[in-house]
Amino acid sequence: RDREFEDVITSRAELLALWEQGWKCVFDALDTVNADNFDTTVYIRAQAHTIIDAVNRQLCHYAYHVGQLVLLGRILKGEGWRSLSIPRGGSSTFNQEKFGRGAHGGHFTDDLK
Repeated sequence: RDREFEDVITSRAELLALWEQGWKCVFDALDTVNADNFDTTVYIRAQAHTIIDAVNRQLCHYAYHVGQLVLLGRILKGEGWRSLSIPRGGSSTFNQEKFGRGAHGGHFTDDLK
């Protein structure tokens, strides 16, 4: 865990390989959950969790880190940053477009360009 705070990644390729390795670990673990073991207690840093609590804890943890990555991207991109959601000052236009279509199906990312 302490190496997380050291500059040990030296290339984009290495970063992406570690990114993929991390997500593989997550999905491999989730793939082991089934009806027979769903009520199993799991431990994170010696603290007991239900599987649902452990997954929720990890989702919150990942969201925290994704926020860090987005902030770094925004800082590095500067004026070239493109908002990932509603741009500053764009709420009124966004709401007119969204609500102007009425209730509809689809995924919230369908309108991303």
